Amino acid sequence: MTDGLAGKVAIITGAGQGIGQGIAFSLAKRGVKVVAVGRTLSKCENTVAQIKERFGEEALPIECDISNLDQLPGIVEQTVNTFGRLDILVNNAVSATIKPLIALELEEINRAMVTGPTATLLMMQAAYPHLKASGGSIINMASSAAKRWDMTNYGLYAAEKEAIRALTRTAASEWGKHNIRANCILPHAKSPALAWWTENRPEEAAAFVKTIPMGRIGECEEDIGEFVAMLCSDQSRYVSGQSIAVDGGQAYMG
Repeated sequence: MTDGLAGKVAIITGAGQGIGQGIAFSLAKRGVKVVAVGRTLSKCENTVAQIKERFGEEALPIECDISNLDQLPGIVEQTVNTFGRLDILVNNAVSATIKPLIALELEEINRAMVTGPTATLLMMQAAYPHLKASGGSIINMASSAAKRWDMTNYGLYAAEKEAIRALTRTAASEWGKHNIRANCILPHAKSPALAWWTENRPEEAAAFVKTIPMGRIGECEEDIGEFVAMLCSDQSRYVSGQSIAVDGGQAYMG
């Protein structure tokens, strides 16, 4: 049995580094044509160059800050014009503001909601007709932040991620009849954001790792990317509307 991914086309936002790049590599190694979207073109070009070198697959870099909402439909249009189809959408790029509720400013709140649930929804809407044609898959990045033992400073970040979970579940309910699957993953991985957190909040980071039953932070490609590839494959064709923590057993999503 094959995984059914060869020849498919995927858009991945935030694909210039970290988790997005890991997902891009895992899909590309299975024959998926990747569109690597990110704010910094050189990082996306680096992802594309590595894909071509490692796997010999076609890939396309696109520079776009997803907070520029009017540019999002163009990502889908350019993808379809280049590769003729769209089968997988991975909404990975997001902003993160970690601070007390009382200190949050309107600009920060708006940015979180624009780059989080708003951009995610608009990308899903733009991709919808093409995913409908192919029976596609949506993977949205959420977080276990709302399940933290201590939510202090994580209110806004958790709120934007919980909104994304709600939109994902709704897409699974409304679009399932078109054979479109929509799932969330809640990952822990060695991303640049986590590296920053570890450096700037070392005591909190060390305490966090101790709460992971497997005792380690996941790898962007080998742990997160490989799971996403499986979730997009034919082996997961009956899985939709789920929020799955890929975190070494830390979070309970019941």
